[in-house]
Amino acid sequence: MRAMVLSAARTPLRLEDVPDPEPGAGQVLLRVRACGVCRTDLHIVDGELVEPKLPLVLGHQIVGEVVDGGSRFTVGARVGVPWLGWTCGECRFCIAGQENLCDRPRFTGYDVDGGFAELAVADERFCFPVPEGYPDEQAAPLLCAGLIGYRSLRLADNAERIGLYGFGASAHIVCQVAVAQGRRVFAGTRAEDAEAQAFARSLGAAWAGDALAGPPEELDAVIVFAPAGELVPAALGHVRKGGVVVCAGIHMSDIPSFPYELLWGERVLRSVANLTRADGEEFLALAPAVPVRTEVETFPLEAADEALARLRSGELRGAAVLIP
Repeated sequence: MRAMVLSAARTPLRLEDVPDPEPGAGQVLLRVRACGVCRTDLHIVDGELVEPKLPLVLGHQIVGEVVDGGSRFTVGARVGVPWLGWTCGECRFCIAGQENLCDRPRFTGYDVDGGFAELAVADERFCFPVPEGYPDEQAAPLLCAGLIGYRSLRLADNAERIGLYGFGASAHIVCQVAVAQGRRVFAGTRAEDAEAQAFARSLGAAWAGDALAGPPEELDAVIVFAPAGELVPAALGHVRKGGVVVCAGIHMSDIPSFPYELLWGERVLRSVANLTRADGEEFLALAPAVPVRTEVETFPLEAADEALARLRSGELRGAAVLIP
């Protein structure tokens, strides 16, 4: 099969012919129909996540067709593969229903090869049926941008006025869910990013503007999607007493020091780690009911580096998706 292979951090991906993967016990072999490009992929390529298997096939927002293996899905079924690809089921976190915090996890496109390829294998227990009504390329961002965004929204409690700082793949999905739930969304972007601000308003945001300066009224919660640590103290300054700031990324630049008064007043600062299968099942049932519509730009498999570069520069509107 053809695959885009990362051999070392901070080097371009290479299009290679590699042996077809073979499913093991409890795994399915998938023909990849689409694979979303995530900021986590960019963190791996840029060496900010430091322990990937190498060489590596990136990609953890896979929409694929079952070709062989497993017993949970029939051949021809369309399934989605997320970031969390395997858990031990034995550690204290798994036993407590917090498999997203498993001590020995395996992540798709990091510990095991992912979907920047024509074929992929995945643990059938960690695959989801893809909702009908979504073309492959529009379903792909639901599997990470959507799932992590939805988990972040849940951890923001019942915030009525909610800020989404960094209006990219995740935020444009979460915005639709929050608006459908009757919340008021305040979209924070770079001050000069008029296009992203207009995009946010088109999806129902009540305000869109400079994330560092903040909105014209106090918020109940902020979800920080951008991997920019300086947004954290800014967000704390924008939420009310008892408000919540949720850091949604797997990697972020260092958070600068800030005065205790920004945290005081029982404000809460927390992170989101990975997802659980229950998150996936709940969100993928909710998405068609909203209905969530994903904005995507597609790229051929061999243009994966171009898609990553566009993501790095902030030029994408919505999500990038590779089509093998």
